[in-house]
Amino acid sequence: MKKKMRPDFKYSTLTIALLCLAGWGSRIEGAMAQSPGAAPAFADNGIERGKPDDAPDDINVKPSYLGAITATVYDGISDDLLTAGLGKTGLGLPAAPNPVDPLLPTAAELRRIAIHTNYRAVLDGTAGGGYGTLYGPNIDANGQNTLGEGKIPGTEYIAYSDDGSGTQNVTMMVQVPDSFNRFSPCIVTGTSSGSRGIYGAIGSSGEWGLKHGCAVAYTDKGTGNGIHDLQNNTVSLQNGIRTDALVAGKNSNFTANLTDVERIAFNAATPNRFAVKHAHSQQNPEKDWGKWTLQSIEFAYYVLNEKFGEQKKNRGGTKIVLNRENTIVIASSISNGAGAALAAAEQDKKGLITGIAVSEPHVQLLPDNRLTVIRGAASLIGTGRPLYDYFTLANLLQPCAALAPAAAGAPFRSSIVTSFAAARCEALKAKGLIAGATTTELADNAMAALTAAGYQPESRDLHASMFAFATPAIAMTYSNSLGRFSVKDNLCGFSFSGSSAQMPQSFARGNGIPPMVGISIFNNNSVGGPAADTVSISPTSGVRDYNADGAFCQRDLATGAGAEARRVQQGIVETSRTADLHHKPAIIVHGRSDTLIPVAFSSRPYFGVNKMVEGGKSRLSYIEVENGQHFDTFLPFPGFDARYIPVHVYLNRALDMMYAHLKSGAPLPDSQVVRTTPRGVNAAGAANPITAANVPAIKLKAAAGDKITFEKNVVMIPD
Repeated sequence: MKKKMRPDFKYSTLTIALLCLAGWGSRIEGAMAQSPGAAPAFADNGIERGKPDDAPDDINVKPSYLGAITATVYDGISDDLLTAGLGKTGLGLPAAPNPVDPLLPTAAELRRIAIHTNYRAVLDGTAGGGYGTLYGPNIDANGQNTLGEGKIPGTEYIAYSDDGSGTQNVTMMVQVPDSFNRFSPCIVTGTSSGSRGIYGAIGSSGEWGLKHGCAVAYTDKGTGNGIHDLQNNTVSLQNGIRTDALVAGKNSNFTANLTDVERIAFNAATPNRFAVKHAHSQQNPEKDWGKWTLQSIEFAYYVLNEKFGEQKKNRGGTKIVLNRENTIVIASSISNGAGAALAAAEQDKKGLITGIAVSEPHVQLLPDNRLTVIRGAASLIGTGRPLYDYFTLANLLQPCAALAPAAAGAPFRSSIVTSFAAARCEALKAKGLIAGATTTELADNAMAALTAAGYQPESRDLHASMFAFATPAIAMTYSNSLGRFSVKDNLCGFSFSGSSAQMPQSFARGNGIPPMVGISIFNNNSVGGPAADTVSISPTSGVRDYNADGAFCQRDLATGAGAEARRVQQGIVETSRTADLHHKPAIIVHGRSDTLIPVAFSSRPYFGVNKMVEGGKSRLSYIEVENGQHFDTFLPFPGFDARYIPVHVYLNRALDMMYAHLKSGAPLPDSQVVRTTPRGVNAAGAANPITAANVPAIKLKAAAGDKITFEKNVVMIPD
């Protein structure tokens, strides 16, 4: 359906209110003073209080949960939506330009660094891995190298979603490229992966959406890289500038729920500590990831209708011209953001979402033992495992398993301290979790225990790197988040400590989950006093065993019956999903070798439960990619480069297929295993450059030996 629209749009007059915050500069509702171009301002029309009962249904109304909106125009030359002015060349460099004054970076400098950091954090930025040939700012919507530096002009709108308390302050952002076609409108969601800030999905679904002329609706989903430096009492504002927590007030991205008396006492007992939003907001934000994603779509509709709608002066507002009847909306993202997209589709009572295309989703399901998932000779009954369950299990077993002879050549094996890991093996043996007379036997049994739990055989060589870079951090963050614990609780003896030196740029360089920006996990119970967790000494053993005492404590929160465990387990229930997508078309892509979000715990059972719930009306296709693992950003490293392929290529292809389906009725692909080919090494021992042959297409009709099937509550995965 096409509606006749005016060729231009005149914005209603806004009484400009100047908000001055220390270190923030001038901020105007509807426009940012530092912006390269002045964006039109939004009229409130009394909408801050919510839509009046007598307001016409076809008049655009600002959602009541949204605060002040800043809008910035980017010309696509000096600065832009996708690359922050760096272009394909700048994003391909290992580091972004440093601020002129590292201690007093500007909001524009922080944004530039944040876009570079987040883009590179989810993609392989090397030419040999596919950057600039298979994907990247220079690759157009048809997969051709035609876009040069790939800078995209347009307008960026940012606001907080909050309940009025200032304690949620979920950051929302909508990017509208100049190429947006009001007569063929589309919106793509870009909920941040991991615990990242608002630019966390810029390189995944964000880039795809912008290149296709879609508005991109982002949210940090309430995790968002918020850091409260408790010693110095500083926090980040929405644009990343650091300021005093009292000065920031309700404009803080995150301030820990502590009185001054409590904070001072906490600092005296444990100095130089930090509260982090995902861990310490005491709100279990994961339960609302779907809600925040849906709100980001509503935000997108609001700004699009203000921009393109027809102003009705006699009716006090702007007529809605873009809605669910004429706009394609694809819920997308990767990892946690992908899980948020699925949650949003499940909770979508307004019909905001048209289709879903996601990669490697973190999603956990309500228990249901009617489901069986079979791959080859391996059979798992039930709906997988909750994230906290399998992470606390991995946190116990991975350092010991990393010593297994079969994993001797694993990437980042050298990051595991052999003596610490051997001591962990002994701690596991003492608890009766594994058996063996030698460290080798214990390590083999630890690896076998992980495989028996559901980790794929392809995970064998990735346990060392996961433990080195991810597992302990996620175990600690989710312990606190799920149980709504305060930073002052020092749950299981853990806290975040370190230096404040990197705080001025933490918004841009942090990932929302320590270790990051000079902050590390500390074991407050270490023999001799608090120490960095990796080198701490467990009171029970009196040796460095990667803090086995802390890991056992976290495991008890997952499996135990104490008061703290019940709090965590209740949080898990609150974050469980149903897999009911209400018959929306969907494509899930997942790498078979994923060891962070293993397929057996997430996508495979989600596919099965969706078929159980929706029956013959299900339109979910599940694509499992051989030689795909979770972190494409690891692919340049030795041991990853020759063995694994970029899963990002398949997210782009899934989005292409979903868009074609929604736009023109093109068929969705069969559920299938895609047989990729690792790059391998050349005569000099270096990884070969990737080619299209390494990453074959998703087939509309899968071969019999590749097809994933569901029948009588059984999912069959080809080996």
